[in-house]
Amino acid sequence: MYIKILAVIQTLRIRQSLKNLLVLVPLFFTINIWFSLEDLSGMLSILLKAIYTMLGFFLLSASVYLLNDSIDINNDKKHPFKKHRPIPKGDLSIFSARIWAITFCLLGNLICYLTNPLLLSISISFTILNICYCIILKNIVIIDVITIAIGFILRAVAGSIAINQSKILINGNIETLELSVSSWLYVVTGLGALFIALSKRRGELLGMKNNVNSTRKTLEQYTIPFLDNLINIVATATLFAYTLYSFSYLSPNNNLPSNNSMMLTIPFVYYGIFRYLYLIQKKQIGEKPEEIFVNDLPLLANIILWLITSSLILLYAR
Repeated sequence: MYIKILAVIQTLRIRQSLKNLLVLVPLFFTINIWFSLEDLSGMLSILLKAIYTMLGFFLLSASVYLLNDSIDINNDKKHPFKKHRPIPKGDLSIFSARIWAITFCLLGNLICYLTNPLLLSISISFTILNICYCIILKNIVIIDVITIAIGFILRAVAGSIAINQSKILINGNIETLELSVSSWLYVVTGLGALFIALSKRRGELLGMKNNVNSTRKTLEQYTIPFLDNLINIVATATLFAYTLYSFSYLSPNNNLPSNNSMMLTIPFVYYGIFRYLYLIQKKQIGEKPEEIFVNDLPLLANIILWLITSSLILLYAR
């Protein structure tokens, strides 16, 4: 029993599941509103809603990994790295993997519903999208990476819905707090996810050309020059979208400082994109983005500085 539980945990790919931190993005970009509340119980309630939603999407992502690995078992057995995963290795049966996948899926959707009933439509859409991805969409060129980007956008939307319309106590009265974020953030999230997904395909294609067997059928339809063109287009669009976001304080449901001080975070975003391009094109890595973000110290330091700068601007700038 212990071995099976350990196999399930290994299949969840915890490091890759860090992508579910995107659920906290709306909370972060409204920090100047909820963090300034005098009602500490209201602050805690909003924070817990965001955390519960992230947990729900972690379980939904876990169910996707289990389902995907159970479908790809024959191809994964031929891959030099994926063959060591619990399912192709034989530590976890296909039947057990799918039972766990169903369990995590139901739990994830239930947590989202209990956090905010409106979240259920997003979590179910996320579930259906990923089931379709596992069965067919991952085998369709270009559609495969677009599907991944949509999944990231749904995470951000879920985070926004979770904390919006929160009931808090203000001056003895229960009021509804608006914590909406700019729609530009959804655009940046989708483009950023597309940028990383295309970079991952590039890394996988390089691995395949270096005599590493691949389990992705779509890689045969991609080429390095084609992917580089798409990556450059999406990188430019991401930079442009974030720049527009930093100046969009007059947009509806946007709580950015009116003095345009958010523009001070633009250099960090530019450096982050340029550094990532350097790593995937010069260093020829990109197949495992989760390792890039954790192991590349300049990129990690840049992210931390961006977080600190953005927090200070949102909290203190006017």
